[in-house]
Amino acid sequence: MGKPTGFLEYERRVSEEIAPLERIKNFNEFHIPLPLEKQQLQGARCMACGVPFCQYGKMINGMASGCPLNNLCPEWNDLVYTGNWEQAYNRLMKTHCFPEFTSRVCPALCEAACTCNLNGDPVSTKENERAIIERAYETGLVKPQPPKVRTGKKVAVIGSGPSGLAVAMQLNRRGHEVTVFERNDRLGGLLRYGIPNMKLEKSVIDRRVRLMEEEGVIFKTNVNVGVDVKAAKLLKDFDRVVLCCGASNPRDIKVPGREAEGIYFAVDFLKGVTKSLLDSDLADQKFVACKNKKVMVIGGGDTGNDCVGTAIRLGASSVVQLEMMPKAPDQRAVNNPWPEWPRVCKTDYGQQEAIAVFGHDPRIYQTTVKEFIADDKGRLKKAVLVKLQSKKDEKTGRMMMVPVEGSEWTVEVDVVLIAAGFLGSQKYVTDAFKVDLTPRTNVATEAEKYQTSVKNVFTAGDMHRGQSLVVWAIHEGREAAKAVDESLMGYTNLV
Repeated sequence: MGKPTGFLEYERRVSEEIAPLERIKNFNEFHIPLPLEKQQLQGARCMACGVPFCQYGKMINGMASGCPLNNLCPEWNDLVYTGNWEQAYNRLMKTHCFPEFTSRVCPALCEAACTCNLNGDPVSTKENERAIIERAYETGLVKPQPPKVRTGKKVAVIGSGPSGLAVAMQLNRRGHEVTVFERNDRLGGLLRYGIPNMKLEKSVIDRRVRLMEEEGVIFKTNVNVGVDVKAAKLLKDFDRVVLCCGASNPRDIKVPGREAEGIYFAVDFLKGVTKSLLDSDLADQKFVACKNKKVMVIGGGDTGNDCVGTAIRLGASSVVQLEMMPKAPDQRAVNNPWPEWPRVCKTDYGQQEAIAVFGHDPRIYQTTVKEFIADDKGRLKKAVLVKLQSKKDEKTGRMMMVPVEGSEWTVEVDVVLIAAGFLGSQKYVTDAFKVDLTPRTNVATEAEKYQTSVKNVFTAGDMHRGQSLVVWAIHEGREAAKAVDESLMGYTNLV
């Protein structure tokens, strides 16, 4: 695919980024796409590799290799190169619902599995994807696709995150009447309030939601199913119910002093900032104030990085980020060969900005909090940190990170943001529908199935598989839609 010798003739190029010290002045997206002709040359780099691992989308050694959506990357890379943008859009949408989301926030599993990685740099497939979908919007190729015939079947989707939106799009286009219930004031779930605006401007979500409304999807916001609407009523009023409520139970830090004022969950922090930004451009001040404050982020994943970038934009005087694990190697280790996901150190946008502002990487590895210390008014003032080391648990044989005795030290801190992951689905929703759960409190189904233990109730996304990527949520939504459609019609023509 592409030009047979393109990967030898052209170097990998990606969009330019606005410099850190400039982009932190606002919450806007900061990538500047390549000019069209240069983007087409990037499509030329897709080699005729024979086995396109980019679209494999399976687990290798416990890690995903390639796109879970099985996107036809070689095909549309070639179509980008030849300038056939309309056909590139058609082939992209064959397997995808929302490329405008993943081309902004996905860690590019396709690129990690690209065969060009063996002796060079991967094809910039993620940016080719963004070029295809944005050009399709600009040229009018993206149009509402309402079904020509309605089936008379009604489906309720609980949650409007990426999995819920994918379920709704697919089932509505199939001809079923779909109503999406969202407990927040705006649609998008994780996309709206879990991902900062500089990674995904919310107008991108609104643009897609408008299209889905024109196609006939019914959206209801400020409806908390299990509280405002009973599960029994939905099961009575709808032929099928699909639970797509996410894994929104944040993991806490249980140490002395946790009750001090100034300690917040990352998800609440990010939601507050985005909601204030959308409501009033931050004028209402209804968010956690970070201006001139010492901020500590606990957690080294994407959410932790988002907290770093957000705190800097809010004017924090310092930001540190604690990571329990050791620093990953800068290059692939021998025991981590391609096409496995590369376990290497990644310096993301938030850390880049911290380096630019404060002069050093904010991350402190193999470290956690031992104690929080408050002043006489209960406000957080200090944190006692402790170093960690890897040690085998004699009972289970598993390696664990344990404190190093005598390694404690104390730092001043005003705001702590806990980004330590999520524990699973929220109890009031699963109790309302009486669905079985896994030991990790995800909604239980048979392997690679989406039917829950309750008749006519299905599930998808993080609520089903646990905290994961947007691309996995979309995959789950599409697969759940097939299962729902087959249960309603006796067969499915969804792909």
